[in-house]
Amino acid sequence: MLAIDSEIHTNTNDKVAEDALLRAVQNNDLNAYKVFYQMHVGRVYALCYRLVGGDVPMAEDATQEVFIQIWKSIATFDQRSQLATWLHRVTANTCITYLRKQKSWFEKIFLSDSAALETMHDVPVNELDLGKLEHCLLRLPERARIVFVLHALEGYQHEEIAQMNNIAVGTSKAQFHRAKKLLNQWLGEEHV
Repeated sequence: MLAIDSEIHTNTNDKVAEDALLRAVQNNDLNAYKVFYQMHVGRVYALCYRLVGGDVPMAEDATQEVFIQIWKSIATFDQRSQLATWLHRVTANTCITYLRKQKSWFEKIFLSDSAALETMHDVPVNELDLGKLEHCLLRLPERARIVFVLHALEGYQHEEIAQMNNIAVGTSKAQFHRAKKLLNQWLGEEHV
């Protein structure tokens, strides 16, 4: 019982500390913003990395854009949603905007390489590792990858994804199924 009480007390203290940090950031406290940045940069970068197709310099640039946007808009965060949810939304929206600016680069990089795709087809499921899955994920066409990452990995609903990307809900669902079909084909398994 004592362990549960101390865990609740710790969680309460963590929430109070997070709220105090958030208020300090909202009041333009640069030191608080540095702490806030250090707390969240890993998760923000991971989502940016997946959304930009695994390009490290682009992920770093997108992450920087996200934190600039956070700095500009954190004063409007009213805590009606959880901070993590708000950060995901800001990250996804900012990263998608960043990707739109990089469109010509993506068209060059993510054209299908049929020889590479054929070699991925025969990967047995029991030998599949996360590196192979990540590699296949990064080879998805841009829109299919964005929808797949946002829906399957980040938990967004198709309605939210459609709104973020200015597409129809049906388009989001179709892109998700396209991504699943390609991943299934490349990984040589029936279900992803």
